[in-house]
Amino acid sequence: MTFVVTENCIKCKYTDCVEVCPVDCFHEGPNFLVIDPDECIDCTLCEPECPAEAIFSEEELPEGQQQFKQLNAELAKSWPVITEKKAMPADAKEWDGKPDKLKLLER
Repeated sequence: MTFVVTENCIKCKYTDCVEVCPVDCFHEGPNFLVIDPDECIDCTLCEPECPAEAIFSEEELPEGQQQFKQLNAELAKSWPVITEKKAMPADAKEWDGKPDKLKLLER
């Protein structure tokens, strides 16, 4: 099993989760983070650290978020690993909770 970063991370991109990951499975894109399913050890440490509540176990993905499992796997192959917390985007709080952000994902 793996954990999956879902839509609410788009344009929020808090990085609190990466600091607690013992296997460095997070990858960073321009406005989104993903988890490499081949590296994730299902430790559960990242999920409670996400201020945007955008991380779920693959078995508990919210309705309408199932496509993010494949998206995480795909993007993890091309985006660099991130291991240290960075400052959140200046407008992160404005984007937190907004629906239909998938179209805003920058690859």
